Amino acid sequence: MFLQMIRCSAGCVALGLLSSALPVHAQETAPADAMAQAASPFAIAEYQRLLREYQAARAAFEEQAGAYWNAIAEKRRGRNAKRREHLAISLDDYVLTQPPVYTGPKRPVNPEPEAPEVRPPREHKAIPVVSDLLQAANEYYQWAPQKPASEIEFKRAYARYAQAAGLTREQAVRVYSFETGGTGNYDVQSGIEHGGKRAISTAVGYNQLLTTNSIELLAEQGQTFVRELTTRAASLSGPQRQVMERKLAVLKKMVAFALSVPDDWSAHQKLADTPQGWALHAMVLDIDVGPMLQTHKLLTSVIFARAKGFNRPLTAAELEMMNLSGDGTGLDMVTMPQAMREQVPTSNFFQRGGYERNSVVIRYNTVAKLFAATDSRMDSHSNLPGAKDLAAAFYPAIPQSASSQ
Repeated sequence: MFLQMIRCSAGCVALGLLSSALPVHAQETAPADAMAQAASPFAIAEYQRLLREYQAARAAFEEQAGAYWNAIAEKRRGRNAKRREHLAISLDDYVLTQPPVYTGPKRPVNPEPEAPEVRPPREHKAIPVVSDLLQAANEYYQWAPQKPASEIEFKRAYARYAQAAGLTREQAVRVYSFETGGTGNYDVQSGIEHGGKRAISTAVGYNQLLTTNSIELLAEQGQTFVRELTTRAASLSGPQRQVMERKLAVLKKMVAFALSVPDDWSAHQKLADTPQGWALHAMVLDIDVGPMLQTHKLLTSVIFARAKGFNRPLTAAELEMMNLSGDGTGLDMVTMPQAMREQVPTSNFFQRGGYERNSVVIRYNTVAKLFAATDSRMDSHSNLPGAKDLAAAFYPAIPQSASSQ
């Protein structure tokens, strides 16, 4: 798919701390010193002139940018309408120019003291880490995910399930390489890898599932998971069967919780922001259910593409594009011929705010460049130890039938 909140502006806090540290006589003379440094009439007039120039330039830019992003939205609506009618999409259905960039003057600095900006307080929302997920699973379900004996055991379980479900070795390994940098363990969390010490999202595992992803998958695929584990339990005996039956009981309760709201992303996201939602996300760490969740995160995109009439196998980069941007938006890019990819700007697939915050799509500003950058990252990370171990965990390559994709 990153928060920091304060009640008062930084300037307000800093001034408060500074004044309390000053001796009384210094506090009394500070206003007089400030007045002595008041801006001259010439400086004020010059500031006002520069401010008018800046405001005029920004207004002209905003008018131009507004028209551009309105055209992006209008073209998107047109493409959606054509797809509903099963009509072909052409270059005319995209905006082919890059977004306007502001090149006018910077906002001038006011020579006169200004009151600190007052911002409304924002709630600080901590990002749960793996230990929080485990604590929530224990609190709400008195259960802990069954961890693998080793990292390679989880990779083998994932490879076995993914291959049986229809994912290819190339898809699984290259997406893993892109998402984890080619070295991530089954419990790797976004931000806490490669020396990072602070989680930047709830994304966990080989395909970096968010808490909302886990809840959505349990709601949509949970009954399938229950049936598969029930079959496995029937082949076990003794303590192993008891462990599996306990896991099944917990899984059924989790699926019921995921199904307690409408099957849409926003409803699942609300559950994801609760400690009980964190408990469901702990399933991604389980040796039996984790590989199912990781696989279906990708498999849903394969199934979506097939349902839309796209029957050739997805490349790993195409699958990752759908994984990152959502199936509908991703398929818009995936179905585009290479000649069109070279010409269509990435801005066609974003809202303005999301685009302007995304340095990657700004840098790789056509669909072709974005795919090439994705493939390049996959190439460079597929030779790292974690990726090699995952590749080795797959069964020998077999001819791929038309039905497997």
